[in-house]
Amino acid sequence: MTRGSEQSPPIARYRGGNRKRAVGSSRGVDPPGLTRARRLTKRAFRERERSFLAEGPQAVAEAFHHGARITDLFVTVPARARHDELVAAIADAGVGVHTVSGEVMSELAQTVTPQGLLAVCGFVDVPLAAVAAAGEPAPPLVALLANVRDPGNAGTVLRTADAAGAGAVIFADASVDPYNGKCVRASAGSLFHLPVVAGARLAEAVAAMRGAGLRVVAADGRADRSLDDPAVQARLGEPTAWMFGNEAWGLPPELVALADESVAVPIYGKAESLNLAAAAAVCLYASARAQ
Repeated sequence: MTRGSEQSPPIARYRGGNRKRAVGSSRGVDPPGLTRARRLTKRAFRERERSFLAEGPQAVAEAFHHGARITDLFVTVPARARHDELVAAIADAGVGVHTVSGEVMSELAQTVTPQGLLAVCGFVDVPLAAVAAAGEPAPPLVALLANVRDPGNAGTVLRTADAAGAGAVIFADASVDPYNGKCVRASAGSLFHLPVVAGARLAEAVAAMRGAGLRVVAADGRADRSLDDPAVQARLGEPTAWMFGNEAWGLPPELVALADESVAVPIYGKAESLNLAAAAAVCLYASARAQ
């Protein structure tokens, strides 16, 4: 149905493999693109289709306003009423807008309390060369994720890097898929704000950063030098790529060896360590302040 028509569009209901007649519609049918959207909850399908799901009004709005390619928008009746201007703008841009039931939205969003708005977006990552292109000014601050597996942590680091003014975030080696639903939600729209590199080899990323004039600094709790060391602070104003490791075991020695320097976040109290996202925030903001 077109916007402004007297009848509401059919609401798709699907549960347990059986399609039911929708309330207020003549037939219970899946809207176009729903089968494809369901498949995008799996990484293999995301990579094959080069598309992912962005859930929630903030993520959808950021995707739309920052030029991400949106192919479909799924919305519940209550969410459509709450976010009419955004839905209308996306529809006016030629995107297919489909009203679905809360059941279907919960299935697609994979959250306990979905917000009723979900977009199918094309991948937004860029090649490593786009971040460290020869002859181009390098970003003064980059976050480099090495074997970061937890999507919530990865998305939070991405959001923090954006807030600290970083020029790029690189997901290297066995790091989580940046298009994982939880990672996208945790990024709070920052996925669409700055260049993101996905699947780069860590050694190649380090070489590219160094070749672009950035110092590579490993955040390592076992390092001899602390972030509050005056000599370390004196260097924070230089273009820096911060390397962050796995949540459980940090950076192994062979990865620390790739960096120009390793630095520990100081612990003043009795805590054994900091959460990865918290440590990344401390490091990135220290550089942002110095720069």
